[in-house]
Amino acid sequence: MIDNNTIVRILQSIIDPGSGRDIISQRLVTNLKIDRNNVSFSLQMPKASMDDRSKVFMACEQKIKAEYPEAELDVHMETQQAAGTANSPLPQIKNIIAVASGKGGVGKSTVSLNLTQSLANMGFKVGIMDADLYGPSIPTMLGIADERPKVREIYGKHKLLPIEKNGIYAISIGNIIDAEQAVVLRGPRLGGIIKQFVYDCIWPDLDFLIIDLPPGTGDIQLTLVQSLAITGAVMVTTPQEVAIKDAVKAANMFLLPNVNVPILGVVENMSWFTPKEDPSKKYFIFGQGGGAKLANYCKTALLGQVPLVAEARESGDIGKIAINEVERFNSAFNSVRDTFLKQLAIRKEMLAPTKRVEMKN
Repeated sequence: MIDNNTIVRILQSIIDPGSGRDIISQRLVTNLKIDRNNVSFSLQMPKASMDDRSKVFMACEQKIKAEYPEAELDVHMETQQAAGTANSPLPQIKNIIAVASGKGGVGKSTVSLNLTQSLANMGFKVGIMDADLYGPSIPTMLGIADERPKVREIYGKHKLLPIEKNGIYAISIGNIIDAEQAVVLRGPRLGGIIKQFVYDCIWPDLDFLIIDLPPGTGDIQLTLVQSLAITGAVMVTTPQEVAIKDAVKAANMFLLPNVNVPILGVVENMSWFTPKEDPSKKYFIFGQGGGAKLANYCKTALLGQVPLVAEARESGDIGKIAINEVERFNSAFNSVRDTFLKQLAIRKEMLAPTKRVEMKN
């Protein structure tokens, strides 16, 4: 007698080569039926290559036959996306958040990592993708600069495993190449690396994947919105006018009709300088009101203002996340995080899920 639970357990041991996860948790198995010695089910793998489909089918057949030699197997390989099936290469991730800026030097990576850590401190399962290929800062700031991602072989293909630190799963080109090595790549090669981070990286179940984008609106941004359905974007700026003008251009990319990624809010970084010896003082080095001005332009919320604190910079340089070390910084990011979560809830209530961008010739 063939047992249904045993068949499910067997199928849970079979890996989807696209995601590196088992075919049951990926919800690729449908219409499982057992009638005496007959075992039939469908496999939803419309985007897999013929070679990958063949390998999954053979794995199913071999493992089921090993347990039940008398089994007659009928596997239907679906060639169309089933209704209700998530059209995403990362269905195990609930929210994908892009953190963007118009220009470099505004502290976008600092905001990305500290927001990620703040979410982790609340108990969320989080990851961060360092998409700034020319200037990967996350390995240094997270304290993993000397680590390399492990590689797992699945059906002869190599998949990357994110590095885990402080409850954060991270992937960065800074952990793949030497620290002094220059990244000299043009558009297609840049896009290829980003696609590896999406399709050839085994991400665990996550509540949030934060993507630290490079400044501007180039090939990396376009590759990401074509590869992933971005839940929303967070814009980072300093108060000064030159940063705001560049941030407006970056925001306009997300607001294009064919991209249509909601902007969840604006983080104003380096809002004022606070000296360590007198935390009550505020010096508005870069001016005032820039974050609110950008938020008003984007018709979104100002998530919060983050002060320029010397101890926060010192923490990042030695691989310690600032909010875990500096109370003033932690307080600022708790406010950013709380407003961010409120904006995310509104976005999900009011707007339809984002779709991946399809480029037309």
